[in-house]
Amino acid sequence: MLRQTIRVVDRLVSRAVAILCLLLFLICLYATVDAANVYLHATSTAALKYKPKLDEGGGEVLRQIAEDAVAWLSIEDTRIDYPVMQGETNETYLNTDPFGNFSLAGSIFLDCRNSPDFSDDFSLIYGHHMEYGAMFGALDAFYEPDFFRQHRAGTLATADGKTYSVRFFACCKAMANESLIFDPENGVNRELLRYLERSAAIYEPVPPESRIVALSTCQGADSIERLLLFGTLREFTLESGAR
Repeated sequence: MLRQTIRVVDRLVSRAVAILCLLLFLICLYATVDAANVYLHATSTAALKYKPKLDEGGGEVLRQIAEDAVAWLSIEDTRIDYPVMQGETNETYLNTDPFGNFSLAGSIFLDCRNSPDFSDDFSLIYGHHMEYGAMFGALDAFYEPDFFRQHRAGTLATADGKTYSVRFFACCKAMANESLIFDPENGVNRELLRYLERSAAIYEPVPPESRIVALSTCQGADSIERLLLFGTLREFTLESGAR
């Protein structure tokens, strides 16, 4: 009787272990598939067919993505080549792709307090920090002086038909509650430029009247620290270049 009981218990334990292993396998499989889906959304090229040409600005081509598409941002020799969205709040595109679909990778988006035509003297653009340089994960490399010096240029084509050249001049880390940076309504002022000169890992002086764009991404899921890349905007034409 005792031996029979032991065999029954042994079979039950074996089945329980097998079920547990199966559950762990399914959990790992789900996590792998989920991570792959997030990465695929972050690296999707579906929007690239709407990328404006330099000589035509954003114009109507961006509106074919969505009414919320306000610009297209490209940075040379990086994977940053995305439409820039702008929602009613800064949560709108945190987990929504440019076509309005749910996506943990979200979208690159302009602060809701900024003017959509980038006429403000300080515009703030956000993007998730994704692996392998996707979305704004590529900003990590700019914190290294050698990479920064060799990658100073980008372009921004707006939905109102203008194209701007972007010249990067600073890279820094800051807390998300730093009002000098994360309240774009303060605009560009000497206090902000002094903050960057004092705190940035890399900084090149710019005139106080410069029109500035900042690209911001998080440094970790549990951190309020942000990595930011700052650049100046100049209207661009193929005939005259930046002016």
